Amino acid sequence: MKPVVSVKELMRDMLDPAADPIFDAVKVEMTESGMVEREPKTDQDWEKIRIAAVTLAEGFYLLKIPRPFAPPGDENNSAGADATELSPAQIKAKLESDPVLWNAKIEAVRNVGLEVLDIVKNRRTAELWDAGHNLDQACESCHLQFWYPGDKALLERFDRHLQHLDEGTARANKTGDPR
Repeated sequence: MKPVVSVKELMRDMLDPAADPIFDAVKVEMTESGMVEREPKTDQDWEKIRIAAVTLAEGFYLLKIPRPFAPPGDENNSAGADATELSPAQIKAKLESDPVLWNAKIEAVRNVGLEVLDIVKNRRTAELWDAGHNLDQACESCHLQFWYPGDKALLERFDRHLQHLDEGTARANKTGDPR
């Protein structure tokens, strides 16, 4: 298999846009006429969320195909003392030093896609709030580990939080509790 784009381009052009329907599935907005709650109501609304979940569940496996982390010549925002991103070479070195962690981060995001597919299948609107939060946490956990220079203590706290979420999901699955 030969990749067409870098990780940065894959995220920008496919995976990040696919996450938006999940993030936007349920929300409360303030408008001129007051507070408006948004949630999926029609088959078309649910289909958009299903397509997003499939794209994430399948698409994140594309990150398992070795590929550059950024397009040629793009060094991310990695220059200077206040760099906000690691360079592609630094990211590659992190992945090569711990490929198991890289794959675990991919699985974490994929699992949220699978969770959303189940939510859509059973049209459990209330669970979309947690799914959006879980998706955000899984994405940020990977970014903190592999994209941002990061603070080790922050990374450890974030990973403990994700582990706690995973344990809660496992308990709910064993007991049949939808939460």
